[in-house]
Amino acid sequence: MSTTTVSTPAPADRNPADTAPPRKARRRGESGPLASLASHGILIAASLIAIFPVAWLVFLSLGPDKDDYLHPGGIWSKMTLDNYSFVLQHTNFFHWAASSLIVSLGTTVVGVMVAATTGYAVSRMRFPGYKKFMWLLLLTQMFPIAVLIVPMYQILSELQLIDSYLGLILVYCATAVPYSAWLLKGYFDTIPFEIDEAGRVDGLTPFGTFVRLILPLAKPGLAVAAFYNFITAFGEVAFASTFMLSDTKYTFAVGLQSFISEHDAQRNLMAATAVLVAIPASAFFYFVQKNLVTGLTAGGTKG
Repeated sequence: MSTTTVSTPAPADRNPADTAPPRKARRRGESGPLASLASHGILIAASLIAIFPVAWLVFLSLGPDKDDYLHPGGIWSKMTLDNYSFVLQHTNFFHWAASSLIVSLGTTVVGVMVAATTGYAVSRMRFPGYKKFMWLLLLTQMFPIAVLIVPMYQILSELQLIDSYLGLILVYCATAVPYSAWLLKGYFDTIPFEIDEAGRVDGLTPFGTFVRLILPLAKPGLAVAAFYNFITAFGEVAFASTFMLSDTKYTFAVGLQSFISEHDAQRNLMAATAVLVAIPASAFFYFVQKNLVTGLTAGGTKG
């Protein structure tokens, strides 16, 4: 009995490209490695540029001599915290801190309340001249501070509010409320009108709807307005130096000028004070930063 051997042909050599794993498709909007590396490099460079002035100010504040800024390399061998001790112990720093916080927080609370009610009224209510009213608010931002100081000083003098916290708060609110009202009006426009209608169905008054329904939804916009009002009052110099006459009522920005005389400028003490001044502003920014980005972008969808 004979056996037949069946030979099978050898498999043809396969192309290595056919056996390679499929190339991962790039998703839409996904950048390549070079583009990602370039964007990260640009962000790092921008961060260093932003951080450098702050780091340089802190570095100069550690120099014991007022002329150390002329030869900063020598600060490394003689760093000290004596400048901070002098500012805290031999100046009216704590009076300046109290004045700055009273004026800044007062401006924030009053300014946000007025701006929120104004922005909500213009966003929801169609009273005669509401469009012209918003343009009138915008018109007030066109006048420079130098033009406003004289009439404001006369008004505060007649009201006996010169050298008072209330007078300075009212001045800052007059400059910060118009922009804040525009900002909040744009944010309120993004909140659906159906929420107001639901409030009326539940028996709420317009003010009750505003307080109980609208304000909780407008927290990001309110955070931006609060931050703007706080920074406006915290860092302003011209109004504070004109309307506040007592050294113990100076704000931080005006108190810094006390280190500059006609023939001398104690820059080491100014640097230390500037670092201490930045602490309250940084703390306030930390508390509102969660809603800051959302509030800055949300109001731009509708006008």
